[in-house]
Amino acid sequence: MSNTDSQRTRVAVIYGGRSPEHSVSCVSAGAVMSHLNPEKYEVIPVGITEAGTWTVGEPDPEKLRTVDRVLPVVEQREELRLSVSPETRGQFYLADGTVHATADVIFPVLHGTFGEDGTIQGLFELSGVPYVGTGVLSSAAGMDKEFTKKLMVAVGLPVTDEVVLRDGRELGEDDRERLGLPVFVKPARGGSSIGISKVDTWAELAGAVELARQHDSKVIVEAELVGAEVEVGVVEYPDGRVVASVPARLENTGNSEEGFYGFETKYLDDVVTATVPAPFGPELTQQLQDLAVTAFRALNCEGLARVDFFVTAAGPVLNEINTMPGFTPISMYPQVFAASGLSYADLLDTLVQRGLTIHR
Repeated sequence: MSNTDSQRTRVAVIYGGRSPEHSVSCVSAGAVMSHLNPEKYEVIPVGITEAGTWTVGEPDPEKLRTVDRVLPVVEQREELRLSVSPETRGQFYLADGTVHATADVIFPVLHGTFGEDGTIQGLFELSGVPYVGTGVLSSAAGMDKEFTKKLMVAVGLPVTDEVVLRDGRELGEDDRERLGLPVFVKPARGGSSIGISKVDTWAELAGAVELARQHDSKVIVEAELVGAEVEVGVVEYPDGRVVASVPARLENTGNSEEGFYGFETKYLDDVVTATVPAPFGPELTQQLQDLAVTAFRALNCEGLARVDFFVTAAGPVLNEINTMPGFTPISMYPQVFAASGLSYADLLDTLVQRGLTIHR
């Protein structure tokens, strides 16, 4: 990989990883790579296999697409290692010690475990290399649904009612009566709806908890909220301005085979659509945008986030926050900003430039 073009900023796009969201990350990365302005940025693709090996990435973003419902995975090529010394920050080495490439900034297009949970952000901090997105603490807190909600409650944001099951704890009768049916059972630290079940009868609960525990030892049981599912993007500009997008309202989320906005519905089926901008009046739109920015700041986010709400009869309720939202061609984050007047390429440019200006 050549680093001779000093006129372009060298962006290492890291994708894949040891996460159930491995393939989604690959698709997101392909879209990011194809939308980074080639006149301004030189892309250094870096893949992480499902086993966790860092490798020279796929140079053709077209190969990081879903084809006939088959999701891509990182193929093992020459192994790479990132320098952890600030004196050689941004350098990627081959196994023989040869410098493969030197990045000016890293764009970790990683979702879920070991990518969105603060672990790889800690590695970047140690190495002293600038990177896109939020830091260690807010990544870790944003990944953990229990602590996300605790921080949101601390600033007065309304959140979904839940019970946390850890250390083999079971849902008691009092909790069942309070939550009612149906409930949603989720891994506490997961994404892309992997391991999530909708429980319509208490007889289904044990199986749902067992499924969730395959992905996380800590499980969340949430009460169902009736209302529109709404997503709002947040972006932080290089000068520190924090701006929320127009909201998107998801349509037909209950019409899938999963019965909710699950993994296959999100990435493989053509069932759910979105109305962007959502057909809300100016007051509700502004309220959602204000709540999204409040959530962003409550978690001490940097760069970007997507904040998800239910708009109930009693008003908006925060569901969760994503500190590295999907960037696939059908993902809501780039769509809501396109509808807000910020194109995909300009959005990526904003994020990379913000990453270069953050001094952690």
